[in-house]
Amino acid sequence: MHYNSQGRSAGGQRPFAQSQGRGQFRRAPAGNRFGGRGGGRPRTDHIDVTKFINKATITESVERFVPEHAFTDFAIDERLKRAIVTKGYTAPTPIQDRVIPHILRGSDVVGIANTGTGKTAAFLIPLMHLMLKDRFSRMLVVVPTRELAIQIEEEYRGFARGLQMYSVCCVGGASIGFQIRELRRAPRVVIGTPGRLKDLIERKVLDLSLFRTAVLDEADRMLDMGFIGDMRFILSHMQKDRHTLFFSATLSREIEKLIGDFLRDPVRISVKTQDTPKNVEQDVVRVPEGKEKIDILHDLLIQPEFSKVLIFGQTKHGVEKLAKTLVARGFRAESIHGNKTHGRRQSALKLFRQNHVQILVATDVAARGLDIDGVSHVINYDIPATYDDYVHRIGRTGRGEKSGKALTFIEHRHARKSAYVPRQTHWRRS
Repeated sequence: MHYNSQGRSAGGQRPFAQSQGRGQFRRAPAGNRFGGRGGGRPRTDHIDVTKFINKATITESVERFVPEHAFTDFAIDERLKRAIVTKGYTAPTPIQDRVIPHILRGSDVVGIANTGTGKTAAFLIPLMHLMLKDRFSRMLVVVPTRELAIQIEEEYRGFARGLQMYSVCCVGGASIGFQIRELRRAPRVVIGTPGRLKDLIERKVLDLSLFRTAVLDEADRMLDMGFIGDMRFILSHMQKDRHTLFFSATLSREIEKLIGDFLRDPVRISVKTQDTPKNVEQDVVRVPEGKEKIDILHDLLIQPEFSKVLIFGQTKHGVEKLAKTLVARGFRAESIHGNKTHGRRQSALKLFRQNHVQILVATDVAARGLDIDGVSHVINYDIPATYDDYVHRIGRTGRGEKSGKALTFIEHRHARKSAYVPRQTHWRRS
């Protein structure tokens, strides 16, 4: 397989509106970074193509992180230590190693880390220990997407088995009636998306005055999605002396302002090494003039190494159309985007996770936080709106110490036909 790796400007590529969280993700007008619910960041018209190219190199010696602690060293409840062993955790990741001691001491924390570094366990383990010490304490976790909320609750339940600390997941798209009934059981942990949490507060079925601990995970994404107003509303209903944890992959001027507004003298922990992981090989696929993108994609997907592929598209309609086209061509494919019901989104994710389908076509709703094991390739069928979006997309492969590949399609009317050399296939268009 050959790709033209000469970096050129991505001029002419149009960024796109994404679907996230609650309905359509709308671009905010220039100068209106915090446009209300559903608003977004300003458009980014150009990303240097060279940023999509990074040849992974194999060396004989690999620098490995040596943690200062073992999980057994932490002053946490023995039942949690047994749950950690049961889940197969051996040594703490860098973010876990550095953050857990500060959380156990009750400090507000700002954690900056690359995607896929174990942030969820970094806050769940110490906060659950503190909850076991104080049977009246409760925890709120706020995240940008329903998929991430569900994933965090699944991880929480793995730790909490047998501990009698009930949780509820409150996300849009799912039955609010069911969530209201579950909240009446007085759960110790509530995990949810900003819009649904606000709805439940306004309905007076979620009383956050009982909650002293708040976790804002993927805070930069919530900011980008226009949830700043909802976040302020939610935190205003919590105790003023709350314990607040703030996790983000980026640290912008706007994020710094949120930190100043929401946290008290926080401990700052950054274990972010570089924008993209070294073990993800990145390259571009140039589409020559007169060649169809779908044909080039087809010729990629029939290769044996493309065993579990996450494809990102620009719009909900485009993603759905692409998935149906791939199915018509004989591929096992599913889609996930904001127009799908909650149940169908979860079903598509489950089929992909369990390897019942080879391909998941998605909007950026799948770009943040999701931990899907064994993704061999991420393909940017459409160029992302910003480089941050690109970083999070390709972070779905090469998780942990595994290797992965990321390919970005570049359409250019002046691309040479020799830019891409697919293998021969017996498939013919009818």
